[in-house]
Amino acid sequence: MKAGVLYAKGDIRYEEVEDPNITENDVLVKVKASGICGSDIPRVLGDAAHFYPIILGHEFSGEVVEVGKNVENVKVGDRVVGAPLLPCFECSHCQKGWYSQCKNYSFIGSRRQGSFAEYIAIPARNAVKFDESISFEQAVFFEPSTVALHGLRCADFKGGEDVLILGAGTIGIFTLQWARIMGANFICVVDIKAERLELAKEFGADVVINATDQEFIEKVNELTKGKGFGYVFETAGSVDTIRLSFEFVSNKGYVCLIGTPTKEVMFSPQLFEKINRKEFHLTGSWMSYSAPFPGIEWELTAKYFLDKRLKFSDKLIYKTFHLKDIKEAFELFKTPENVKGKVIILN
Repeated sequence: MKAGVLYAKGDIRYEEVEDPNITENDVLVKVKASGICGSDIPRVLGDAAHFYPIILGHEFSGEVVEVGKNVENVKVGDRVVGAPLLPCFECSHCQKGWYSQCKNYSFIGSRRQGSFAEYIAIPARNAVKFDESISFEQAVFFEPSTVALHGLRCADFKGGEDVLILGAGTIGIFTLQWARIMGANFICVVDIKAERLELAKEFGADVVINATDQEFIEKVNELTKGKGFGYVFETAGSVDTIRLSFEFVSNKGYVCLIGTPTKEVMFSPQLFEKINRKEFHLTGSWMSYSAPFPGIEWELTAKYFLDKRLKFSDKLIYKTFHLKDIKEAFELFKTPENVKGKVIILN
């Protein structure tokens, strides 16, 4: 089969590799679409890959073309997405259903061969079926949607509260949608890109505010008359937005850090003291899994994409590339400020 193989920093090649083999508990998926995740970028353009050569890619959809003899949950011809985490299912964390905290995990597209290829073999329990009314391109967004929903679950989200979302990228848009579905009273989205904020409006934000506005802090505070937001979701991984989440959360509120920072985060004593004074709840959110594996995050994404309560727009997609042009696709991210949505590799 053909695949995009990473050999070194910046050295990704479209070439022929051996076809994957399946075990009695696996399925073979013909990959139709695979998204480029933010975590793939430093692996290709930097030195973040775990080993070389490797086939990256973990946000993927496709069609089952072969099943192992023990497989019962899917059949040949089913449309599936792949949940990329491969927990051990034996450690104490896995026994509690904390699969994201597994210390012995593997991961499709980073610790084992991924979906930037024509075919991929995955355990049957990692295959999540979706309806034929959902396009393969839309199904690429299963994984980002589950990450967003997991964040709300980590923050013990309850309806009726005002919500602030810092960052209107893919994860931010799905965080917005899940907060709306789960009964948020009022949702404000903050970003630095006007086109992202326009998209947030389309997906149901009550107010959007551009953080490049000199008075944006005052505008955000005015929305709650200075009381702060019951829930603040940081989805950008920016040092500035992480700090701002401490400022904007209400007393006894919840801050959930979904974004992953790439720089050192430092707090002044006065800002850090807000944790004490406000007595707000601070939590991180890592990946998107719960028991029974892969979790309700994946089950509800399939259900709500199908009944269209979870909305999708082609505007979430910036560009598509054929697998043979995968190197060109990653070249876009040398100027990431110009990338205005998900980049998808198609077969």
